[in-house]
Amino acid sequence: MEKETKQIIFYLMAIVVFLALLNFFIPKKSIEARNETEAKEIFSFNLPHIFFENENSTIVSIKVPAVSSDGKGAIALLTVEAVKGTGKTLMDIDSLLFLEDTQHSIRMARLIAGNISGKNLSEFDLIYSVKADASIIGGPSAGSALAIATIFALNGEEPREDVTITGVINHDGTIGPVESILEKAEASKKANASIFLVPLLQGKDVVYDTQKYCHKFGTSEVCTMESVPREVDIAKETGVVVREVKNIKEALEYFR
Repeated sequence: MEKETKQIIFYLMAIVVFLALLNFFIPKKSIEARNETEAKEIFSFNLPHIFFENENSTIVSIKVPAVSSDGKGAIALLTVEAVKGTGKTLMDIDSLLFLEDTQHSIRMARLIAGNISGKNLSEFDLIYSVKADASIIGGPSAGSALAIATIFALNGEEPREDVTITGVINHDGTIGPVESILEKAEASKKANASIFLVPLLQGKDVVYDTQKYCHKFGTSEVCTMESVPREVDIAKETGVVVREVKNIKEALEYFR
């Protein structure tokens, strides 16, 4: 009996050691990376639309197409809250989108929004926050979206959630050019946008396809990689309706 007990204990210990070794050798990082990638995909394109209004404040959100650190299109959720206050501008410091150039865009957006809405900005506190995947890169291209969201928050209006926009905001309300239009259009399509607003002359884009070219050099064959330009019609390529807009006033009509 004692011998059998020792054998059972031995087998149980062997099983425990085996499970420990199995757990050690399973490629956890690859599993975690896959799960993280799937989570990012869900988070990047299925963000909730937010609109809230009471007598003291209005909260508005719009989806903003952006580019991740790996060069792919993604979606950030920009939220602006206009609260009766003393003219403060507050930003979520935890957001990676609030880099120096984005802060400049917020200042421009606030100026334009005040001019277009006709509101006295000294009577409102504006609170900006962005929900986005950690790999999304900040930049001035969110300027037009910041201006649009601020105007709707000040006016207590709800913007259409199926419209996205990209473009640099200028002091006079005009919209300047940006990069990665195709990637942002693809992200907008994945986020169920029906209309994607872009700066003037950016309804088409130029992408560079990498091709291998080989030729004979004496008795040898020499191969090089070449970047070949290709003009892309954004609407045809992605299936989302693309509209070029000159300024914020034109863009507002699509969001109403």
